[in-house]
Amino acid sequence: MRQLEKIWIYDIDQNKAQAFREEMQAKGQPIPENILVADSPSRAVREAELICAATTSHTPVFEDVDLKRGVHINGIGSYTPDMQEIPAETVKRAKVVVDSREAALAEAGDVIIPLKEGIISEGHIHGEIGEVASGAVPARESKEELTFFKSVGNAVQDVAVASLVLRCSEELGLGETVDI
Repeated sequence: MRQLEKIWIYDIDQNKAQAFREEMQAKGQPIPENILVADSPSRAVREAELICAATTSHTPVFEDVDLKRGVHINGIGSYTPDMQEIPAETVKRAKVVVDSREAALAEAGDVIIPLKEGIISEGHIHGEIGEVASGAVPARESKEELTFFKSVGNAVQDVAVASLVLRCSEELGLGETVDI
């Protein structure tokens, strides 16, 4: 995992971005202290090495030209065929890894829209995250490579992440046990 040194946040509602910034800064380590609120999507992504897009947008939330070489993008919003966070030009240039080919081709507008526009083909999907994790499909092959992970979510990942969050919270003494 990468050690985060600086985080840029952008939200169309600057008050929400500021509130999120304050909430994250209050958490302390491992959250870095250097959290900045950007006044534009361009400012938020221009210097980024890692971008996480988690929106319900129907149009791309940043411009392809604003990306630096070697950036990695996680697209975890846009979970319907007509939603698109990531520019089609970016998807075309990227090594695309999905959580599930079947789900991405049915639900992920970030993949479906460029497919319908003829910008990419189904073969443009490099692999599934499980194939990359197992070594069956190579991950990033150079520092200059633009990579894009598109997730629409699936139950196995949700359980794995929940298990990790629970374990980490127990180790850090965070959270509260609630009897149901």
